[in-house]
Amino acid sequence: MAGIGAGLTSTLAGLASLVSYPALLAIGVPPVIANVTNTAALVFTGVGSAVSSLPELRGRGKFLWRLILLVSLGSIFGSALLLIAPAATFEKVVPFFIIAAGLLLLFSGRLPTQEHRPGEPARTLTFGQEAAQNIVIFVTGAYAGYFGAATGVVMLATLTLTVDQPFIVSNSMKNLTGFAANAIATVIYAFTTKIEWLMVIPLGIGLFIGGYIGPIIARRLPVQLLRFIIAALAFLLAAKLFAQAYL
Repeated sequence: MAGIGAGLTSTLAGLASLVSYPALLAIGVPPVIANVTNTAALVFTGVGSAVSSLPELRGRGKFLWRLILLVSLGSIFGSALLLIAPAATFEKVVPFFIIAAGLLLLFSGRLPTQEHRPGEPARTLTFGQEAAQNIVIFVTGAYAGYFGAATGVVMLATLTLTVDQPFIVSNSMKNLTGFAANAIATVIYAFTTKIEWLMVIPLGIGLFIGGYIGPIIARRLPVQLLRFIIAALAFLLAAKLFAQAYL
């Protein structure tokens, strides 16, 4: 049940760790091992959501490949950094990072956007805009590999601010990039640290189910309501992480 809840939370809000990570801690898994085990299980969410999100992703292959490449490279960098400098060194900054992402997501909903039908080209970016977009996406991938909390919110805020596409499409892209980042990080962790694979399997099954159902629900929710829900959950997670880091 924790897996299904986390899968739904991941695909709808990009906050699977709000459910799955505490579930692993609750059964006695040490924090670092829980972090990498959670990352491995989240790969299943990406598979389920990718299959369910095919209608939104069709016709956007060129940008998706660039997106996946940048996120994957960033995830490799972040995962390697985690092995050198444990995430505890970063935990006092993370709550503010998540709050900023939630605010960006709410703010992006106030910007005028032109929605495109699937297959239509998005607004052409200048060289500088595309370079800035690439850097932000790479950094988000690095964050995913390093810490991971609320990565989906950060990526969704990035995409809604920099990609001229409907919100539901950005949400589907976010799910796909989450899969790429988690898959790369899992491969690295498999060879460098301990993953509780026996816990990955049951959690992953639930995550796959939740990941598949999530995009179906997202299509039926008003966009502004979905933005508000995601931001509210991001603020909730930020408050929780703030309490852990400072209280």
